[in-house]
Amino acid sequence: MVKILTNICSDDLQKSKNFYVDLLGFKVKYDRDWYIQLCSSDNSEIEYGIIKRDHDLVPNQYQDKPTGMYVTFVVSDVDITYKKAIEMGLQIIQEPQNEFYGQRRFLTQDPNGCLIDICSPWEGE
Repeated sequence: MVKILTNICSDDLQKSKNFYVDLLGFKVKYDRDWYIQLCSSDNSEIEYGIIKRDHDLVPNQYQDKPTGMYVTFVVSDVDITYKKAIEMGLQIIQEPQNEFYGQRRFLTQDPNGCLIDICSPWEGE
């Protein structure tokens, strides 16, 4: 069996936790001063971890801010999540738009500088 768990590095664990809980409705599974594990409110097996950037478990050469990657979250209604993002005062990198590959998406950034792609399926006309 293989299970995928994405972990991101953070300078401010609580701010990062609040971002994902408030915007995407994640639940907190584990919360310590060095690591927070979140899970989907619909399926506790879908997990997302946040680790302190300068923790000993993160090798020095991987403690930089993220570049060259982004994390995608598929939600039931991207426009509702976009409205939440606006209410939270988040920086919007790209406003919602329908993409050629059947997704409607917007882009924002989490407190750690990670590019976040939030999308929903969309059927073109």
